[in-house]
Amino acid sequence: MTEVNDAAPSVVITGGARAEEARELAERLAAESVASELTMGNPTLWGPEAEAEAAVRLAWTGLARTSRPLLGEIAALRSDLHAEGVDRVVLAGMGGSSLAPEVITAAAGVPLTVLDTTDPGQVADALAGDLSRTVLVVSSKSGSTVETDSHRRIFEAAFEAAGIVASSRIVVVTDPDSPLELTARTAGYRHVFRADPNVGGRYSALTAFGLVPAGLAGADVGALLAEAAAAAPALSRDEASNPALVLAGLLGAALSRGAEKVVFADNESGLPGFADWAEQLIAESTGKDGTGLLPVVVEGIDAPNFADAGDDATTVAVGAPTEAATVAVSGSLGGSFLLWEYATAIAGRLLGINPFDQPDVEAAKKAARSLLDADSDAPTGDPVLVDGAVELYAPGAWQPPAGADLDEAITAFVAATPDQGYLSIQAYLDREQDASASVLRRELARNAGVQTTFGWGPRFLHSTGQYHKGGHQNGAFLQITGVAEEDLEVPERPYTLATLQLAQALGDGQVLAEKGRPLLRVHLTDRLAGLARLVHAVQTVRGADR
Repeated sequence: MTEVNDAAPSVVITGGARAEEARELAERLAAESVASELTMGNPTLWGPEAEAEAAVRLAWTGLARTSRPLLGEIAALRSDLHAEGVDRVVLAGMGGSSLAPEVITAAAGVPLTVLDTTDPGQVADALAGDLSRTVLVVSSKSGSTVETDSHRRIFEAAFEAAGIVASSRIVVVTDPDSPLELTARTAGYRHVFRADPNVGGRYSALTAFGLVPAGLAGADVGALLAEAAAAAPALSRDEASNPALVLAGLLGAALSRGAEKVVFADNESGLPGFADWAEQLIAESTGKDGTGLLPVVVEGIDAPNFADAGDDATTVAVGAPTEAATVAVSGSLGGSFLLWEYATAIAGRLLGINPFDQPDVEAAKKAARSLLDADSDAPTGDPVLVDGAVELYAPGAWQPPAGADLDEAITAFVAATPDQGYLSIQAYLDREQDASASVLRRELARNAGVQTTFGWGPRFLHSTGQYHKGGHQNGAFLQITGVAEEDLEVPERPYTLATLQLAQALGDGQVLAEKGRPLLRVHLTDRLAGLARLVHAVQTVRGADR
């Protein structure tokens, strides 16, 4: 067992052979001065094709220092809001704009309502909160994120309908001169935080995107920056003991021998949801050019896909070491953010890819926009099978066997997963009211014996969605959509939230089908009954059938 301990988080590798592989690569990276060159912002580390992008994406290494001026600004705004009786924070954001604040506030034990969805029921639940005490933080790097723009429009109308001056209750976080900043200035919104434009969304945990919503909600974001500052010196050293070099070396060595999955389980870390943040960072940074590392977030160290992971996976315990894990990583939240950012960027060098672009994310967005532009009622085609509250659609080349019932169709779909591939469950549902859908990951992983991921749509499109289209093409995709019991109009837009949600599912499915991936969409005409029937069908699957 090899251990790396410092002011930075701890990296503990189980197994001599794995530790030796990581050490050898860490020594090479140290000899190449990768850590110090990265800290100084050298954009040439990933080759000439990545240089232009990297040149404007490396400011995150110094955020522990450069973000400190934000602290007073956040504290003053929070004080002013509280003086007006406004103490409920709702965050409208996707991907890097929502995942970090959610982890920060969960670790701090303070409430934050996160809207990273287009499900009308989930948005309606947020609207049903006490608007007289609510401030909406609208967070978008590009300033044109369709989900976030929809939330802004809906809440603005709701504030006004409740007799509240909407502009006094909307705070914006965005890049300088984005369309959202222009909208905010024109409308006179309460406050505009201009984020550092030289930091990509998934590396933005310690920028205004992470700090503003978390700080307004009551998290000690000053302590978070102090934790990152304490870890920074160890992560920038060109030494083989640098935890970031060791972790990057472990991931790079694993991929070189075919272990492209990275399975995360929390093990008493005190950082709830950290793996969901790391999932986006790793998948979107590395999943391109037909390669990459696929994060698989599981329920615990005893979950299927972890203790029984095959040789195509590296298992990561977030927290305490365990013999069930290849590696355990622990430490403060601020230090952990920085460690994984360093390790992921450096792993990109080992993989020979640009860790700062996301060339395949736009494909699903473009397909969804095309469906919305063509018709406000997105076309669905005819189901290949109807079983009570469940309709099955197979829009790609893969089709279930003729005459199959639901159980047989699900079993056949699982069997279509490539050897050492993975299953991806994508639930375009209400993350709160339809939370039982998440049990499908455990059940399918256990019964199919295949690495299985679970993502709430459309939030995963800003995360693992890049890997699905740009990484190893060995996935099979199970989409879940459902009839919305209630819908919400999006002011000044020709679509409702339910229409947008379905268009996002169909658009992403279209791109996956065009890539020849096995794709099955399960549509629930009654969400509660349909989910129960789907869980039963999944429980009939057996790995021996593959």
